[in-house]
Amino acid sequence: MSNISIIGLGNMARTIGARAVAGGNAVQVIGRDAAKAKNLAEALGSGTAAGTFGTAPAGDIVILAVPHDNAAPVVAQYGDALAGKVIVDITNAFNSDATGLTTAADASIAQEIAKVAPAGAHVVKAFNTVFGHVLAQGRPLDVLIAGDDAQAKATVSAFIKSLGLRPLDTGSLEMARWLEGTGLVMMGLGRYGAGNFNFTLGVNTSA
Repeated sequence: MSNISIIGLGNMARTIGARAVAGGNAVQVIGRDAAKAKNLAEALGSGTAAGTFGTAPAGDIVILAVPHDNAAPVVAQYGDALAGKVIVDITNAFNSDATGLTTAADASIAQEIAKVAPAGAHVVKAFNTVFGHVLAQGRPLDVLIAGDDAQAKATVSAFIKSLGLRPLDTGSLEMARWLEGTGLVMMGLGRYGAGNFNFTLGVNTSA
């Protein structure tokens, strides 16, 4: 069982939170709107707690379920309150019509977060290649992850497994920019090749 805090109150926060609760994890939800955070905690049930935005999260794993352009500023605002935490970035840096990325060619949101994270905190990219509505269906899916710290990735992998999902390590945090690019490819597939967004990317290791 993992102890997680989710910063954000949107669809992905609700979906990951629901699967985390079902997997037996201790869950805390945090948002700027305290009333909405309380309502989400009550909806998730099973002892889910509502935290106070800006104070130290209770979870050892802190999931950033916020808009991509808010992710690094939120981490900078929390500062040392995130020291020693594993920070999971689930964002995609899409432009307004999801036809391109807002980051530079050699950068990613995850790497920008790592630059402002306090000492002892480790950033792991995860969940950005899974559509929220597909995740909510309860299907077994592959979750691609990236990060520089082996123990942090192991911690996140164990959490992902508790959700009934399979973590697949893609390498160092530099791979996060390619994972964010993969998220963009999925948008293109949904619009053209697949014709809908009811799919997921995964790895078939059978011969």
